Amino acid sequence: MTHRDNAGPVCSLKIVTLLVALNPELLLLGARVQLRDNGYDGLLVAINPQVSEDQKLIPNIKEMITEASSYLFNATKRRVFFRNIKILIPATWKANNYSKIKQESYEKANVIVTNWYGPHGDDPYTLQYRGCGKEGKYIYFTSDFLLNDDLTAGYGSRGRVFVHEWAHLRWGVFDEYNNEKPFYINGQNQIKATRCPSDITGMFVCEKGPCPQEDCIISKLFQEGCMFVYNSTQNATTSIMFMQSLSSVVEFCNASTHNQEAPNLQNQMCSLRSTWDVISDSTDFNHSFPMNGTELPPPPTFSLVQAGDKVVCLVLDVSSKMAEAERLLRLQQAAELYLMQVVEIHTFVGIVSFDSKGEIRAQLHRINNDDDRKLLASYLPATVSAEAETSICSGLKRGFEVAEKLHGKAYGSVMILVTSGEDKHIDNCFLTVLSSGSAIHTIALGSSADKNLEELSHLTGGLKFFVPDKSNSNSMMDAFGRISSGTGDIFHQCIQLESMGKNVKPHHQLKNTVTVDHSVGNDTAFLVTWQNCGPPEIVLFDPNGRKYYTHNFTINQALRTARLWIPGTAKSGVWTYTLNNTHHSIQALKMTVTSRASHSAKAPVTVEAFVGKDSTAFPHPIMIYANVRKGFDPILNATVTATIEPEAENPVTLKLFDDGAGADVIKNDGIYSRYFFSFAVNGRYSLKVHVNHSSSISTLGHSIPGSHAMYVPGYITNGNIQMNAPRKSVGRSEEEQKSGFSRISSGGSFSVQGVPVGPRPDVFPPCKIIDLEAVKVEEKVTLSWTAPGEDFDQGQANSYEIRMSKSLQNIQDDFNNAILVNTSNLNPQQVGAKEIFTFSPQLFINGPDYQPDGTTPGNHRIYVAIQAMDKHSLKSAVSNIAQASLFISPNSAPVLARDFLVLKGVVTAMSLIGIICLTIVVTHCILNKKKRAEENGTKLL
Repeated sequence: MTHRDNAGPVCSLKIVTLLVALNPELLLLGARVQLRDNGYDGLLVAINPQVSEDQKLIPNIKEMITEASSYLFNATKRRVFFRNIKILIPATWKANNYSKIKQESYEKANVIVTNWYGPHGDDPYTLQYRGCGKEGKYIYFTSDFLLNDDLTAGYGSRGRVFVHEWAHLRWGVFDEYNNEKPFYINGQNQIKATRCPSDITGMFVCEKGPCPQEDCIISKLFQEGCMFVYNSTQNATTSIMFMQSLSSVVEFCNASTHNQEAPNLQNQMCSLRSTWDVISDSTDFNHSFPMNGTELPPPPTFSLVQAGDKVVCLVLDVSSKMAEAERLLRLQQAAELYLMQVVEIHTFVGIVSFDSKGEIRAQLHRINNDDDRKLLASYLPATVSAEAETSICSGLKRGFEVAEKLHGKAYGSVMILVTSGEDKHIDNCFLTVLSSGSAIHTIALGSSADKNLEELSHLTGGLKFFVPDKSNSNSMMDAFGRISSGTGDIFHQCIQLESMGKNVKPHHQLKNTVTVDHSVGNDTAFLVTWQNCGPPEIVLFDPNGRKYYTHNFTINQALRTARLWIPGTAKSGVWTYTLNNTHHSIQALKMTVTSRASHSAKAPVTVEAFVGKDSTAFPHPIMIYANVRKGFDPILNATVTATIEPEAENPVTLKLFDDGAGADVIKNDGIYSRYFFSFAVNGRYSLKVHVNHSSSISTLGHSIPGSHAMYVPGYITNGNIQMNAPRKSVGRSEEEQKSGFSRISSGGSFSVQGVPVGPRPDVFPPCKIIDLEAVKVEEKVTLSWTAPGEDFDQGQANSYEIRMSKSLQNIQDDFNNAILVNTSNLNPQQVGAKEIFTFSPQLFINGPDYQPDGTTPGNHRIYVAIQAMDKHSLKSAVSNIAQASLFISPNSAPVLARDFLVLKGVVTAMSLIGIICLTIVVTHCILNKKKRAEENGTKLL
């Protein structure tokens, strides 16, 4: 799925803006949330088809968002509220006079309601993957959270929880608590609970009850079973991102109340900035002002929409351009794959072709069995037209006519538009497209496809793909394989396991393996395609060694395809295939493997590939993502490889990582990421992701990634400890923990402009370091971070520049003038390596002009940040800011002064000793002299 909040071409955007001005209701079409006159429109809440129908669920959703609207309005100082919300009812529920969907779908929802429970049960969470100040992917609630009132004791009211999660989703702020680090030692050497603000009151509780904080630490390690329980009655009004459940909490932490010392994600991801600072810098706040007066905004209005029959129309270009580069043949092969293997049963499918005018080739026909699939495939265009002119609008008009035959409107239908032509009048049908209620997926063939084609997808919330003119490219198959019904029912959707294409020399072979895991296996099909002459020699081995040969496959010589259906459930394990080119010329051989879930109760592994934005200009990189999951569980330790194909150059392969560094913001969240900047030419690029996982490596994460609303274990009320019920936890079987698999997912397309011709200077700096941490080790500070590359996250950086300051604002605003740390012995490692560097800040904190932050004696807090440089002195952005508190007892003098006092004391003592010794000697001499005189006098007498 491409990211939905990217702007399309400027000219098209102006047209759409004019259309919306003429008809404001068009603003509510599509899937994007819009802020207009302080109110959010277009928020989509989708209920998963697996959720059982419950009459209380919809009223509780309405009540939650209604409460959240007024709470959000006050928390943002009268800035924003929720105006219009759509709730998408699953088709599995009974029809109840719900409105018919238009372009809404489960996959586009901002809020998802499921009956799936993670390792921590009913925790609401938001999937964030793009860093501080960036929008997240979706908010997640379980149906039990919305129905079980007992859970509000631990989470707080649902409306407050919704605001907590909305701040994650919309404004990119993070949690201010930390379950993994519930305590820390502050600058005064005191044990503190991780919280914001720091003045929220409570007490330490051990296994036997209340205890002093000293009992919570043993040999510098926190005692297991120790927790900090908060008072139910507080004076603090912040913070919503810490503990929204407290009745006194009505605001976000700001600069004056923010706890910079707390080891939480907000401090790490946003460089110690408060949540309110980040929210205030958002686009929402830059384009809105507080509402006047004292009245609350009107409550939200809700629209209940439900999907009806699934309707798809193929709108296929047959102009003379389609005769080039075997475009028509590849279209026929991919469209047949879609009709025979991909499109779900009980879907109504129609077919339209177009050149300068549109033609209906097949009215809507419902797929109930394989015969229906074969019938529809027989209507695919077999020849191209003599006309070179292409009228995309004419083709879409015929497609809408086909869709309207069923219920009188095209609402909720899907158009799959494939074209290689240019239509100078494509903007003439933008209004028709926008108001049709149909989602349009576009597939651009070759470099001649209309440059504004993707705007049709952008307007309707559809996907967009690009297929280069290369005989060995399987991008067309991958595009059709990615298009699903969008209902969220992953148990009936087609899952692509393999996509391989290669130009094979005469009497050579294409050989590879594909893993069929336990979560799939139903409706499994192996599809072989070739370029010319007859089929290759096919040999396929199942995991038990059984062989399938060419004669076991169903051959379609006209389309040059060979298909093998595996009856029942395919055996799990590694399948091996070999395609031998028995002909006397080189030809492109391809293998595509698809399957469906094997169990109706066990979610299959799925992959969603997407890019951070639809277009870029050189030298700005594109962010590539792959969301790898089993249900909602993140899949860890997978091998994820992206293949990027430009219009006219060779494809580029790139390994993606889930390591919390570089382009990857959160470690082990199941979202694998990487920068892509190896732009060969201007134009469109196609993205495909291949995921492999070994059965010998643990698969599932032990916790659900993302930002969670805090579950409070208990409160102190009138001096009494009142504990809440423990959170529900869900275990995972050994089979689920370790399971090998293969997956393929098309990530759509993106475009690049401004790529220079000829030799290029180095313009790519190292990527920003985002995981810098500082730890006090005795009298020194140890820094750790992940090494960036020479160019973003590739290669090896040349050097590091580390600076520190006693002032957070100074290092944020003026990094170059902060104090430089000596890094002469620090040499960068290869990208992805763990860097560790220790230095002593004593000379800095003991300097004559140093004054500790705050008023507490001995709180020596320093702030540290880092930049990486490449061999051409290009610098990365300044890293996240880490901080360390160095405690020095107020009764002890600084090191330099103490040394001076010691020296002075030694000199003084030695002087006193000398004087005493001299006095003793003089006295002794006088006494001896006097004694001798007396003795001489006695002798005389």
